[in-house]
Amino acid sequence: MHSDNPSLQGQLFRGTAKVFMAEALLLPTGLVTAAYLTRKLGPGDYGVFTLAATIVAWIEWTIVSVFGRATFKLIAEAKDWNPAGTTLLRLHFFLSLVAAVMLWMAAPFLSQILKEPQLSYCLRLFAVDIPLFSLAQAHRNILIGLGRFQQRAVVSAGRWLTRMIMMIVLVHFGFSINGAVWGSILASVAELVAARIYVRPSFTGAAMPWKTLRETAMPLFLFAMSIRIFEKLDLVSLKALGGTTTQAGFYGAAQNLSLIAGIFALSFSPLLLSALSELLAKDQLNRAKDMARSSMNLVIALVPFCVLASVSSSEIVSWIFGKLFMPAAPVFSFLLMGALSLAMISVTTAILTAAGKPVLTFLLAGPLVPVSLAGYWWYVPDYGPTGAAAIQALVATGGALLTIWAVHKTWRVLPAIPTVLRAVFISTIVYFCAPFWLSTGWFIVLKITFFSALIAVTLFLLGEHRSYRSAVSVDSPA
Repeated sequence: MHSDNPSLQGQLFRGTAKVFMAEALLLPTGLVTAAYLTRKLGPGDYGVFTLAATIVAWIEWTIVSVFGRATFKLIAEAKDWNPAGTTLLRLHFFLSLVAAVMLWMAAPFLSQILKEPQLSYCLRLFAVDIPLFSLAQAHRNILIGLGRFQQRAVVSAGRWLTRMIMMIVLVHFGFSINGAVWGSILASVAELVAARIYVRPSFTGAAMPWKTLRETAMPLFLFAMSIRIFEKLDLVSLKALGGTTTQAGFYGAAQNLSLIAGIFALSFSPLLLSALSELLAKDQLNRAKDMARSSMNLVIALVPFCVLASVSSSEIVSWIFGKLFMPAAPVFSFLLMGALSLAMISVTTAILTAAGKPVLTFLLAGPLVPVSLAGYWWYVPDYGPTGAAAIQALVATGGALLTIWAVHKTWRVLPAIPTVLRAVFISTIVYFCAPFWLSTGWFIVLKITFFSALIAVTLFLLGEHRSYRSAVSVDSPA
């Protein structure tokens, strides 16, 4: 990805915008799918499917995250990417195959622990998806490393559209939970086929030295493992500590609504890591610091939008899932805060990785798991889904503050105080004004659109756009 092309940074930002829009299809397609499944399956069966999907997604994204940032870095820096591509493809396949076999064997045990007999068969069927998903993601990461953002976006868009269509069709024709699982599997097949059209790493070619991969990937593997466990621990803890399948269904519905912050992090962090690495390679440390600050500012500027969604949570949940799922509303409010905090963690750890501190990312993220587990153990039995969501949000926020502090200690960079003040000011206005506009049905779209536009315009008028000029002018002379 390194280049002397003066338009490189612009290409990276445009490419990330395309990836974000493609990944953002997860939101409308996911909500349409969730709205259909919740009504067709009901809270109980939807809870079983959500629980199985959460466990499998936990495994899949852990495997992918092990090699994600390492893949991007190694492919981008290599003169010949094929040895690295071959090595990473093999590792994805073998690790995912082992994980699939282990899940198939452990399914009855997990079903017994979580007190859900239906879960065993659902998990065993879902295990088929793990190698397919992992191989598809390996191809997607290689595309990112090669700078083929548009092709990466096309592959992602195809996945989400295929997933929605196949799930709805199969469930509609009476396949129930199995149909929803097969819809996910077929989406992975479609994604893998589409990715192979654009890039074809060899499975049998020459491999790269293991030492190179180990030195790059190991700290990032430990960081990714910690984050993936933390992200999925809330729902599993809820069920393991006495939560009902119906409560799991409510919680899963709330999780589906809070995806947008995760989509932002997934789209933006690879760009940030690439851009910072290039600036540091050119000895432009000051501009790298400007970009780091601008990136943290961007996350903070999203706070008013999350406040808007939070105070409108009851209306949003009722419109999308129906009044039967109203208990998901307070869960959604807390999960939004947690998701935004995780987005900040994603941005700040990308900064630390570019700064040559990958071990520090694990040291900061590792404690999230035991701390949250202790919180779930203490609060979930009494407070149920809301308690689990509150602990997740609280611990994630603490983690975000720690990583911001680490960036400051490393580069003496903090989010801009004016950005923080703007976010607080606008969030306060939204918090008190939005509840006065009560809406039902499609009118909630009008309400969210109006207030979102108001937030964006106010940020602009208060001069927030000036905070990002450095992020788009990094190619000018130092």
